Amino acid sequence: MCPLKIWIKAPECVKLMCVQLAFAQCNVGQTLITVERKHQERTELDLDLFCSFFVQMALPTLPSHWHSRSRVLEQQIVRQREQEARLRHQWDQTNQYFKQSNVCSTKQAQWSSRQSYQKSMNAFHLEKQKEEKKKNLEYRREQLRKLLQEERDLLEEELRELQCNKESSVCDMRERTEELKSAREERRKQLAEELLYEQWKKNNVKLREVESSLLKKHVVDAWGEQITVKNQEKEEEDVEKKRFENEYEITRREAIERMKRDKEKRQKQEEELAEVLRQQMEELKLKNLEAKKLKKEQEHLQRQQWEIEELEEERRKMEEHRKKTELGHFLSRQYNAQMKRRAQLVQEELMMDKQILSALISKEDEGQHLQSARREQAIADVTWMKHVIEEQLHLERQREAELDTLFREEAKQVWAKREAEWERERNARNRLMKEVLAARQMQIQERIERNQLAQAESIKNREQLLRQLEEARQFTSREKKEEEEQKTTRRAELKAQIFEQRLREKDAIVQQEEEEKEFKLAEDLENNLLQQEAEIMTQRGYQKKVYSRPRNAWS
Repeated sequence: MCPLKIWIKAPECVKLMCVQLAFAQCNVGQTLITVERKHQERTELDLDLFCSFFVQMALPTLPSHWHSRSRVLEQQIVRQREQEARLRHQWDQTNQYFKQSNVCSTKQAQWSSRQSYQKSMNAFHLEKQKEEKKKNLEYRREQLRKLLQEERDLLEEELRELQCNKESSVCDMRERTEELKSAREERRKQLAEELLYEQWKKNNVKLREVESSLLKKHVVDAWGEQITVKNQEKEEEDVEKKRFENEYEITRREAIERMKRDKEKRQKQEEELAEVLRQQMEELKLKNLEAKKLKKEQEHLQRQQWEIEELEEERRKMEEHRKKTELGHFLSRQYNAQMKRRAQLVQEELMMDKQILSALISKEDEGQHLQSARREQAIADVTWMKHVIEEQLHLERQREAELDTLFREEAKQVWAKREAEWERERNARNRLMKEVLAARQMQIQERIERNQLAQAESIKNREQLLRQLEEARQFTSREKKEEEEQKTTRRAELKAQIFEQRLREKDAIVQQEEEEKEFKLAEDLENNLLQQEAEIMTQRGYQKKVYSRPRNAWS
């Protein structure tokens, strides 16, 4: 019986005992491993104790602390080994637990799986079908037994009736016998007449010649029909072959036309793609040039910003120098010299401001490609400020020329007046210069920000173009790969068609050769049989045919 059926029909207690037995085998193996490990540890401990004892016996003059140290070391070793043994034992128990859990889960999953359920149900259905077949067989046997018993009873009843009616049917049987004799005599006469007629047909020369001519005609007609059928089959094969060749030629032409159209379409797509790529490359070059130009402009603006900061630093240093000079010569009462020195300082400041404004105007002239209302306003402000400074410089030179004609008291009054005017003019000039420099600084900062935005936009566009170029390259490579695959597929299809056509032609040739060979063999066999039969009949000579007499019904 199948083990699966035994396991399915087994009760749950037997299954549980089998699983426990498997677990016990696993536990025995694990216990043997644990005992072997403990034996090895005990052997190592005995070896260490023996070594310590041997040292003590061999060296009795050693100090006592050596023995105590060795005992402490031995105790540490023993504790360490006990700890290792406990850990190993825990590890073995854990490993055994997980193994048992794994076995339980595996068996439970196996028993509760769909496959196990299907096997159990299949075995149950098979067993049920066998029982049903057995019941049906027993039922049919019982029915057949009843039928046989009924038939036996009927036959016994019929025999009993025949025995009762036997005496009354003797006369009927005699009459029936006479009738059968007369009918048999009639049949014998009719059979004799038929045999005589057949014998006359066989012995008549003319009838044999007619039969021979009919046989030859039949053979010739059969051969003609075979030849006609063979020719028709050959013509049909030729027509089929021609049709297949025409279909193959049409398919080949269609494939060539399709490949040609695909090639033209692909070439057109490649040309369009090449044109798009060329345009994208040109655009990428323009973007690169624009990025370089923006970078140079940003560097130029940063350089201008640094120059403005340097000019502001120079003005600040000149102002500090003026203050130090005033502080150093404040106690001097030479108002004329003081006013001259002060006039020279004011002229130097005015010249410095004029140079700054000239530099700003020259920088504005360099950036003529950036036209805006703010730039025009800044240029106008710088030009006006330069004009004001030139007028003030001219005025200071006139004042310096007037100093030579002044006396001490007048020089003192003029000094106080000039000092107030200079302070007022210096404050106004500083305020105007700060406004001009702040406007220029703001303009440069805005241009730097616009430049940075333009650079970011250029980088974004350039990255987008590079992505498009990469996508186009991938699309081209993918198209080429698909084209190669299509070519390979079409080539394989054509090869398969050619190979199939050759196989059909070869099979047709082989079949034709086999038919010719079979026809030739049949013809040779027939000729051999005819020749052998003629030789046998010639050797025997003429033999009279003996016809058997028909047997009587009672013989």
